[in-house]
Amino acid sequence: MKKIKTQYNRRSFLKVSAAAGGGMLIGFSWLAGCVTDSKANLAIPNEWYDINGYIKIGDTGLVTIYSPNPEIGQNVKTSMPMIVAEELDVDWAHVVVEQAPLNTGFYQNQFAGGSLSIRRGWNALRMAGATGRRMLLEAAAKEWNVPITNLKTDKGIISEMNGDRQLTYGDIASKAVAIDVPEEISLKDIKDFKIIGTSKKNVDAEKIITGTPLFGIDFKRAGMLVAMIAHPPAFGMRLIDFNQEEIKQMNGVKDAFKINISSEEPSWSDEKGFHELIAIVGDAMWPLMKAKKAIKANWTPTSELENSEIHQKRLEKALKSGSVVDSRKDGDVAMAFVKATKIVEQTYYSPFLPHNTLEPMNFFAHVTENAAELVGPTQTPEALEGSVSKFLNIPIENITVNMTRIGGGFGRRLYTHFGVEAAAISKKTGTPIKLIYSREDDMTQGTYRPAYLATYKAGLDENNKLIAFSVKGSGLPEGAVFPNRFPAGAVDHYSAEKFNVTTNITTGAWRAPRSHFTAGAEQSFLDEVAELAGQDPIDFRLNLFNRAQHNPVGDNYDYDAERYAGVLKLIKEKSNWGEKKPGIFRGVAAYFCHASYVAEVVDLILVNGQPKIKKVWCAVDCGIVINPDAAINMIQGGVIDGIGHAMYSELTFNDGATNQTNFDSYQLIRHDQAPESIEVFFVNSDVAPTGLGEPGLPPAVGALANALYKATGERFSRQPFINQMKKAIPLG
Repeated sequence: MKKIKTQYNRRSFLKVSAAAGGGMLIGFSWLAGCVTDSKANLAIPNEWYDINGYIKIGDTGLVTIYSPNPEIGQNVKTSMPMIVAEELDVDWAHVVVEQAPLNTGFYQNQFAGGSLSIRRGWNALRMAGATGRRMLLEAAAKEWNVPITNLKTDKGIISEMNGDRQLTYGDIASKAVAIDVPEEISLKDIKDFKIIGTSKKNVDAEKIITGTPLFGIDFKRAGMLVAMIAHPPAFGMRLIDFNQEEIKQMNGVKDAFKINISSEEPSWSDEKGFHELIAIVGDAMWPLMKAKKAIKANWTPTSELENSEIHQKRLEKALKSGSVVDSRKDGDVAMAFVKATKIVEQTYYSPFLPHNTLEPMNFFAHVTENAAELVGPTQTPEALEGSVSKFLNIPIENITVNMTRIGGGFGRRLYTHFGVEAAAISKKTGTPIKLIYSREDDMTQGTYRPAYLATYKAGLDENNKLIAFSVKGSGLPEGAVFPNRFPAGAVDHYSAEKFNVTTNITTGAWRAPRSHFTAGAEQSFLDEVAELAGQDPIDFRLNLFNRAQHNPVGDNYDYDAERYAGVLKLIKEKSNWGEKKPGIFRGVAAYFCHASYVAEVVDLILVNGQPKIKKVWCAVDCGIVINPDAAINMIQGGVIDGIGHAMYSELTFNDGATNQTNFDSYQLIRHDQAPESIEVFFVNSDVAPTGLGEPGLPPAVGALANALYKATGERFSRQPFINQMKKAIPLG
């Protein structure tokens, strides 16, 4: 049993007097992301306290946990309350979870991104549950006049170890509020977990299936008007004027005007591309969509209208003569290449990509003279609060942000412009506004995954030992090179150089930022090096990890070589890697990001020249797994996401405008192109949980590329792979 001090966080606790019907509340500002909504078998207490950021226990024993963090489909709304319920020792059937609004006074890290919710919330959530349990025990001990050591808990019931008396948490909750917060509490041993490590159903599943309003797109308010926007047709252009009066006279249109959301000192989350927009307001979507088509606007160029050819040249130029922004160098790489008897070099490229969230971008805003209420799907409510406060010049304490469930984000909803736009339109009209993007609005607006280019080079000696390795990577705008990740520490002579390239195309975080490209390139290249060395791809990697583990080069690298090798060994075993399967082409990859390790094997066949993925095997080391079913789903989703985008998707530009504007021209993976089976295996671990929402995607790209090589004899280095596939094998 682990003992921890609570004194460090004692100021975080808020003890609130009992409700009229009795009850216990524990508030804690260090709960950074707890969320769940479960139908309990107990009766609802007579009164609940409407306070953010706490555990509350009603007189019936029902437990409510308010969730500060956005739910974006990663299932934290189920998994995080499981952690609290575990340490509280309450029956999971008696837990209800509700979404909390933004409240920076109670919470830190109130966002969804970087696979950080569980990772940052683990200790805080456990402490919250354990502290509540201790206070309940102390109240019961005082009630019965017995030592606390004579008492035990189980599923929300306190009982004597050597007696017959019992109390439910609801029975004693009203008296527990008088107990001082303990200075030290005990956490459960991992072996004693009853809830953590078991599969629990998504607490919103029934609501999602039955169409119960949960998402921002569902939100309605009496008197609310609908708004749509039109932005410039190309990056590098701004609005002069438009046929405003004509649009205002159209049926169903109440107003049309220009808004400007520019900021003198923009933050990282503010809009960088299109500041001047046309806004149209009405009662319903359809009239507004018709009005948008009737807009006749005059736009003027303000900077270069870029195209894909220019982007390619800039990336290439940066690798040859750009300024290095991040680097690492071990040994004498140049001399090692001179001495090498075999050298292999490959250049990898991936295009810009939009996010394509399933739920259209939307936000509600109601701006009054000195206040603003915002409701909708955002990954960064605190950043939105700050941007709206700055834009409207309204004190931040007068801004309210409420979060809905998010119908897909993948980084797209980290940025705040659509909430600011809604606020700007509401201020102009003086009415509550629901802003809704069309698919074309979203796909052409920006905040894309950057485009990347990287050149890898390796040298072998006469014994086929890897003696030199270098990577140089550029990106629009940021290169995808992690100098201290693998194979840093595993090669005597190693160099990594990162270059940034300017562009007026707006970009942002996309699932597994930069890692999605780096993993595909690096892992494809390692297979090529292994083949040159005459070694099995997995054995080749394991030899490098053995070096990094037992005799590393340098003392600064980001990964744990033993855990990295562990997922490769597990995937080798589970996939029966050495087994020959006629007609099956296999590729392997492994990658570390967001503090987790994932290895994957892709099995594919060719059907009329087209690739068909039969199975993907995944081995994952993410520390302790909270909710196995949810964890499997996240890995499976990442695999499909990685394979689909690497194989089929690209966004290209002509004169600053995207050539793809909707799914008729932009290809996403289809159901019949997805893997027939994805099997996931987790390393049994007692390490604190690490990231899981993003690490499953990156290795899928490399494993797919390596399987395609086995199928076609062609090395796949440019995404989307389908373009190269058409050249390698005529499809049809």
